[in-house]
Amino acid sequence: MTRRIATIVLLAGMLALAGCSRPQPPTGKWEGGYDRNGTIVVARVEVLPNGLVKVTAPDITNAFVDDAMRARLRDRLEADLVHAWDEVKPRPFDFDGKTFRKPGGVAPQMEWDKDSGQMTLKLYIGANPALPIVLRPVDYFHDSPWGTG
Repeated sequence: MTRRIATIVLLAGMLALAGCSRPQPPTGKWEGGYDRNGTIVVARVEVLPNGLVKVTAPDITNAFVDDAMRARLRDRLEADLVHAWDEVKPRPFDFDGKTFRKPGGVAPQMEWDKDSGQMTLKLYIGANPALPIVLRPVDYFHDSPWGTG
């Protein structure tokens, strides 16, 4: 009887530990852009199999310009994104199954929607609230993160 109780307690402990294990972040690549209200952002995120994350999001603010200048600014940001990507260092994030945060941090940095596969980058520019940059999953990164349709 004592052995049976010990086995039950051991199994219950193992189940409790398994329930407390940290969720694994989704591995993959996401990219996208934002161009509204004078702010232009291009972004890439890659979650590596070891759980580290590469993320970059060059931006321009106060871009209240004509269409020709806006196109040039977007082209410049795209080039910056492509050329700097190899220099982006992977870094750790805390992940709770939905939200990525800097280690020990409170502010959400990214949100993962498991059902749609969509990643939303939370970009903090100045003292403004987080700007959500919706990213789409991709098999490989493109020269332009804007996508089609």
